[in-house]
Amino acid sequence: MTISRKEFLRRTSLLAAGSILPFRVASASSIISRADNITILYTNDTHSRLDPFPTNAKEFAGLGGIARRASLIKKIRADQKNVLLLDAGDVFHGTSWFEVYGGSVDFKLMTEMNYDAMAIGNHEFDRGPDGFAEVADQAGFPFLAANYIVRNTPMAPFIQRQIVKEFDGFRIGIFGLGIEFEGVIDRSLTGSVRAADPIRNAIQITRFLKESMRCDYIICLSHLGYHYLDSRVDDYEIAHSVDDIDLIIGGHTHTFLDAPTVIQKESGKSVYITQMGHGGVRLGRIDLNNLGVTSDYDLQARYYTIGEEE
Repeated sequence: MTISRKEFLRRTSLLAAGSILPFRVASASSIISRADNITILYTNDTHSRLDPFPTNAKEFAGLGGIARRASLIKKIRADQKNVLLLDAGDVFHGTSWFEVYGGSVDFKLMTEMNYDAMAIGNHEFDRGPDGFAEVADQAGFPFLAANYIVRNTPMAPFIQRQIVKEFDGFRIGIFGLGIEFEGVIDRSLTGSVRAADPIRNAIQITRFLKESMRCDYIICLSHLGYHYLDSRVDDYEIAHSVDDIDLIIGGHTHTFLDAPTVIQKESGKSVYITQMGHGGVRLGRIDLNNLGVTSDYDLQARYYTIGEEE
C-alpha cells in the first residue's frame, strides 16, 4: 500500500535525527527474481568542504569532512551488496581547496569513493565550461544534465542525459536536471551551453527510461531547488508534472530534510523528494528492500551526520 502525505509527516515528527523510517511502496512494475535489496547513498552541495568545519564554526562545528564520509561509505558497502552513490551537484565553490585546485581534488576523491553519477550544479560553471572540462577529465563517473545543451562545447565529452544501473536484473534509470541560468549564473560563465525546459526534458527522458530502457525505478538528480513560492521550476513541480519518477534527490537550496517529502499524485503514485543540506555535513541513505519477493517493496530512509557516526 502507499502512505498518505499526512500520515508520513505524522510518523516523521516522531523520529530522532538519523533514525530509520520504514514503509511500504507499490512498485511501478512487477518484480521477478531480482535484487533483494539496494542501498542508495547521496550527497548534495558539498561545496569543496573537504575538511571538517572548524571547531569554532557558528554552525556544524567539527562536523563533515570527506575522509569521514569515505570511511562511512566504505563501512556501508562492506555490509550491503548493492550500493548506489550519487550527488546532486555544486561540488565546486566554497573553500580554498576549490580556489587552488579548481575542483580536481574533489573529483579525484569522489572517484576513489566510487560515485556512480553527479548532477551539474550552477557552481560547476564557476570556472566556465573550459575550467569544468579541465578537471572533469579526472573524474571516473558521469555528469548528468538532461536539459543542458552542450554540443560543440568543452563540456560535451563529460555530460550525459541519463544512465542505467542494473542490480541482479533490477534496473534503475538516473537522469539529471540543471537549474535555469538566468539570474543564477553570469552569462560570461556559461559559454555556448544552453539550458532547456526541465519539465519537457524530464518527461522525455523518463518515458525513454521506462519504455525503451525498461527501468523498474527512476531517480532524478535535480539541482533545481526544493520548493519556491514563485514561478521557478522546483522539485515539487517536477514531482507533480512528470510521470514515472520514483525519487528526486535534490540540491541548490541547501535544504536539510530529516525525512523525504512525499508527493501523492492523482494516479496514486508516490514521489519522494530528499535533500541533505550542504557542506558535506550529512550523507543520505535510502534502502529499497524485498525487491525480489513481491510487487510491493519496503523503503527505509535515514541520514548520517558526518562526525557523529565515529
